[in-house]
Amino acid sequence: MASTNDLKNGMVLKLDGGQLWSVVEFQHVKPGKGPAFVRTKLKNVLSGKVVDKTFNAGVKVETATVDKRDMQFSYMDGEYFVFMDMETYDQLMVDRKAVGDAANFLVEGFTATVAQHEGEVLFVELPAAVELTIQETEPGVQGDRSTGGTKPAILETGHQINVPLFITTGEKIKVDTRTSDYLGRVNS
Repeated sequence: MASTNDLKNGMVLKLDGGQLWSVVEFQHVKPGKGPAFVRTKLKNVLSGKVVDKTFNAGVKVETATVDKRDMQFSYMDGEYFVFMDMETYDQLMVDRKAVGDAANFLVEGFTATVAQHEGEVLFVELPAAVELTIQETEPGVQGDRSTGGTKPAILETGHQINVPLFITTGEKIKVDTRTSDYLGRVNS
């Protein structure tokens, strides 16, 4: 149990009959008159749904123990992603639903944060940006500006994003894992 005064970003709360909610944002509000309260933005750990919730200041909320470990992605085994704990060398099979959008950016050898609660994998988190190689893209045609200077490109993971016209097949680029946006070239 914790008080709403102790909330921090990333903390996981057990609310509404055992559902797990991660604190995205919180703000302590002390109005001129009336009691203080805490305004929060919570994200459902399993569904990804984001809701706004207000608590009275000092109210007790149940916290969930979430074990977050850095693990290395090893390989795909059917519909499962196999991760290896770098300290114990134990392997963990994670289904596609728990991996979510991170699957678009996972390459063998990448390190990701795997969050577990009572032995169940909740989600897989990647760094904000990763470096990937362009597997395939059309050559950019000079003067073709109808698309705002971008063209589709397929990454080594098979995920498609938009890149500037000057990017070619085989180049290594930096990609934002939250938005799938092109961030820049990687200088070798």
